[in-house]
Amino acid sequence: MVSNAYQSGFGNEFATEAVPGTLPVGRNSPQRVAHGLYAEQLTGTAFTAPRGSNRRSWLYRIRPAAMHGTFTPFEQPRLQGDFSGGPVSPDQLRWSPLPLPDAPTDFVEGLYTMGGNGAPEAHAGAGIHLYAATADMRGRWFYDADGELLIVPQLGRLRLRTELGVLEVEPQQIAVIPRGVRFAVELPDGQARGYVCENFGALLKLPDLGPIGSNGLANPRDFETPVAAYENVEGDFELVAKFQGRLWRADIGHSPLDVVGWHGNYAPYRYDLRRFNAIGSISHDHPDPSIFLVLHSASDTPGTSNLDFVIFPPRWLVAQDTFRPPWFHRNIASEFMGLVHGAYDAKAEGFVPGGCSIHNCMTGHGPDAATFEKASSADLSRPDVVTDTMAFMFETRGVIRPTAQAVAAGHRQRDYQACWSGLRGHFAPPQG
Repeated sequence: MVSNAYQSGFGNEFATEAVPGTLPVGRNSPQRVAHGLYAEQLTGTAFTAPRGSNRRSWLYRIRPAAMHGTFTPFEQPRLQGDFSGGPVSPDQLRWSPLPLPDAPTDFVEGLYTMGGNGAPEAHAGAGIHLYAATADMRGRWFYDADGELLIVPQLGRLRLRTELGVLEVEPQQIAVIPRGVRFAVELPDGQARGYVCENFGALLKLPDLGPIGSNGLANPRDFETPVAAYENVEGDFELVAKFQGRLWRADIGHSPLDVVGWHGNYAPYRYDLRRFNAIGSISHDHPDPSIFLVLHSASDTPGTSNLDFVIFPPRWLVAQDTFRPPWFHRNIASEFMGLVHGAYDAKAEGFVPGGCSIHNCMTGHGPDAATFEKASSADLSRPDVVTDTMAFMFETRGVIRPTAQAVAAGHRQRDYQACWSGLRGHFAPPQG
């Protein structure tokens, strides 16, 4: 099962077959499927969802997905799914990179939950995780029935072998694995680290552009979906599922990556963040971060997302008479921020690639003292060209409840608040 071919476009109806003549013509489930295959539909939205938002794919596979043993609990205590209880501090929180494990650890074993909100049974909210892995998934496949997975690599490439084809992703690219799709992760570089957002809500989609017009931000043609590639392998294997916040395992006697052809619009995809067309101010003021929105999950409240995925890529800052970095702010939304590459322009030190921070609802945050002083005295007659960087944010309408393990972690920066301690009062009212 090796294929590096892709189909371009976001949400398109694709048709792809690894063996000619696999896909039926004129009907989805003929009495006899070509080549002795089984027809199976995979649906990611309600059957009655409007045509423009309906997501489903027909799979033509060697064995049905129903073929596996009984599920029993699978212990991986660092992956957690209950965000319903316990106090949440309004403190600003920041962490150094998650250490790579010493023992061989695959992607599933290397998942580490930082926090989240909502619940999969409510189809609302998100779980936020890190991963640190040093081994390929061998004889093990995984699927998440709780939500779709937005994977943001920071260190090392990933080869995502899925039911519908193979995705190769590297740092500064992202991948989305739909809810329920089975996959295995290989590490071409021998180790990998990054971020995962588990979206329990409506499927991620491109934002409307409004006054921006027909071009800008992430372009649909830059999203890539794999072509069909299959494995026909038998053996004593393991299928791991995440269901209702917990992991389960079942014996499986064959590779579940046995889809010979498929057609539809419910499929994994990847996107290169370096293709994002950033929009900014060319007169004055620093715009809201919503101008850097790549994907979002809508909620039942118009104009308010269940989840936003925002990036801060290389760009020019040219606004005049303006404090150009992000200003000090408090938001109704809650923010989880990570750094994939380079430096972030609102922090002078401490926020490094692989690190992360949480700023919850109405918790004040913004540039540290060194960045404030530098920006306040910058020559605004010249543009500030921000290069060699890629930061991102998972922003949610719900409070991000950190896990106990994240709060107690050794790599948590307990002196984070000190980055604002150098800010002084400059107020000097006029005399007389």
